[in-house]
Parts: sequence; C-alpha cells; structure tokens
Amino acid sequence: MTTAMGAALRRIQLGNALSAFGNGFTVPYLYVYVAKVRDLGASTAGVVLAMLAISALAVLPLTGRAIDRRGPLPVAVVGTVSAALGALGMGLSVSQTQVIASAVALGAGIAVIQPALATMIVWCSTTITRSRAFATQFFLNNLGLGIGGLVGGLLVDAAHASSFVRLFAIEAAMFLVLGAAVATVRLPRTPKVEGSVPTGEKPQGAWRALLSDRRMVWLCVLGFVLFFACYGQFESGLAAYATEVTRIAPATLGIALAANTAAIVVAQFVVLKLVERRRRSRVMAVVGLIWTVAWVAAGLSGLVHGSQVIATTLLISTYALFGIGESLLSPTVAPLVADLAPASLIGQYNSAFALVKQLALAVGPAVGALMVGHGMSAAYIGMLVLCALGITVLSLRLGRMLSPVQDNPHRAAVAPVRPAEGAADGAETAVAVA
Repeated sequence: MTTAMGAALRRIQLGNALSAFGNGFTVPYLYVYVAKVRDLGASTAGVVLAMLAISALAVLPLTGRAIDRRGPLPVAVVGTVSAALGALGMGLSVSQTQVIASAVALGAGIAVIQPALATMIVWCSTTITRSRAFATQFFLNNLGLGIGGLVGGLLVDAAHASSFVRLFAIEAAMFLVLGAAVATVRLPRTPKVEGSVPTGEKPQGAWRALLSDRRMVWLCVLGFVLFFACYGQFESGLAAYATEVTRIAPATLGIALAANTAAIVVAQFVVLKLVERRRRSRVMAVVGLIWTVAWVAAGLSGLVHGSQVIATTLLISTYALFGIGESLLSPTVAPLVADLAPASLIGQYNSAFALVKQLALAVGPAVGALMVGHGMSAAYIGMLVLCALGITVLSLRLGRMLSPVQDNPHRAAVAPVRPAEGAADGAETAVAVA
C-alpha cells in the first residue's frame, strides 16, 4: 500500500509541476496579450483578469461538495479539461466576448483543480508525510512557473500574435497532461485520516459543520490575512509602491520577482527540515515576524534618498523575505487544513480554504493599488506591517485551540500508561504525547 501511495503521489506531483510549467508561459503576458496584441484595450484586459477571480469564486463553493460526493479524481479531470479549453480559447480569441468567455473557463478550471489535487495529496499521504508532500507540491509549482516564464519569454514576440497562440497552446497541452496523469492514478481505498473515504452519499450540512468548527474558522481568518498581506500585493500594491515610491525600473521589478522564486526554490527543503518537527502554530507566527521585517524593508526603500542602490536592495530583500515566509507556510497550512477536516468533508475544507484565498486575492490588489495610487504609501506600509504582526497573534491564538497532534504530528507518539489499580495484568492504554 505504501509503495502504491508513493507512486500515485509522484504521478500527481509530476503532472502538477508540468501544468505549472505551462501556466508560467502565459501568466506574465496575459495583460499585454489582451490589451496590446489583440488590441482590445486596457479595460478589457482588466475585465479578463477580474473574470479569472470571479469565476473561481463562483465555482469553489460547489467544488467541495462535488469532491466529497464523487471523489477528487473526476473533479480534477473536469477542471483540467475546462482549464485547457480556456487556455486554448484565450490564444484563439480575437473579440472581447471570446476572450472573456475563455477567461471564465480558465479561471473556473484552475480553481477546481487546486482543492481536488490537495484532496488527492491528502489521500496519498499520512499525517506524518503530509507536510513534505505539500512542500514538494509548492516547490514544484514555483519551479515550474519560473522555468515556464523564462522559456515563454524566449518564445514570445509582441509583434506577432501567433507567438502568443503558441504559448497558450502549450499551456492547454500541459493542463491535459495533468488530466491524463491524475486520471491514471490509483487512489488508496481509504484516506490516511480518521474515518472512511467519501462515497456517493451526500454529506449532510457540510457548510454548517465547517462553520461550527471554530478552529477551521480561525484558520480561515488567518489564511485571509496571510494571502492579503503577501500574494494579494505582489502584482498590484507592492509593484506600484516599488515603481512609484521606491522608483525602481520595471526590469528591476522582474529581478525582485525572480528573487522571490529563487528564495523559495533554494530554501524550501532546508526550511522543511527545520520546521517539520516543530509546532505549526509557532512556525506560522514566525512567518508573521519575517513578513513584518519585509514590509519594514519595503517602507525604508521608499525613504532612502540619494542612494538608489540601497533602495533597490531593500526592495529586492522584501521579495526574498516573502519567499522564505512562503516556504515556511507550504508544509504547515495545507496539511493543517487536512488534519482538521473530518474524512467525509476533506474536499469541503480544502475548497473553503481555497475560497478564502481567492477572496484575499480579489480584495488585496484592489486595496493596495488604490492606496498607493492615491498617495497613501505610508498608510499602505503601516497597514501591512500591522497585518504581518496580526499573523503572529492569530497563529499563537490558533495554537491554543489545536490538539498536540494537530499542532505537531511529529511529536505525537503513542506511549503506554501504567494500568489503573485493579485493571487486568498487561492492560495498557495509549495516549498521545504532545
């Protein structure tokens, strides 16, 4: 069983890495493609980017129920087909209606894939191995996106729409590769969590059960702040602050993004060895402190006058520190979501957390861009320093709600306890040791 689980997990991870590679071909160029290459204007490009998020928000509330009723595998396959059609349609679109419809299919497909893959990883891992499995997924995602972006940059030519058609066709093909990979996975009969595998039986009161779990609700609040203060600022608020306040060149912003990816790729497995045996809540609290330093560095980069080298170094350090924080979160947050979920609601919990992430990614860019665009750069940095400190506070509070096993599976052990007086000779009771 263990060997079969390992083979299934490797196939899932490989397919996921290849789809990230394909996604990297188009992500950096989507705005330019719609606005300039297809000559549909900046407004249409903005609508396309918004529809990617809106379609995700529309399908995620239903995705968890589908996963728990039908299993993650068919849901993942449907998601990959939708994403592939959306990507191919994007490359072939020449009108506003076509490009928006393609964005809806692409956004919905990607949104469905994420919780389905997360649930498959849960089924193919144990409580002890889950952190490493999710860390590997995060590492391969970033590596695939980075390499895909570099290769895509070599192939793209803004003067020829055909070069973009090629990029979107590659992305569509990689989604289909992911679909083929997961379609041939043999999932274990039972997930490695308490309970049994969900079947066709519809979970009763799934959302009510989730909302009554105060640990999961608290984790969702923490997740919203995490995604708002980091991912929600990369392409809007922080980028605007870097170019308008720190006054770095757009090309340097690309170097800063590369520093973020490099920090993740270099640090991921070093960090994993340091944190996988420590309390998850404490690790997340440390992320808040690291990101506090990152936002302070960003603020200082806008105050340094007369030394653009120092300002640029501070700004690039901000992106690198975010990468280190992300590498701490990857083996921590997703496994915790899985460990909090009842067996019949694994898909629901994963989808709910993905929904929280999408909400943060929708709100974060709007808030960041508006504040920096209206000259509120000092307030913007101050808000995000408070958010980062809030991550630490929320994490420590969550730690007091979790059981020792949930907070640190590696330190949980089964130990014999001296039998009570009068008990039968040799009787033992197993207890979890924090």
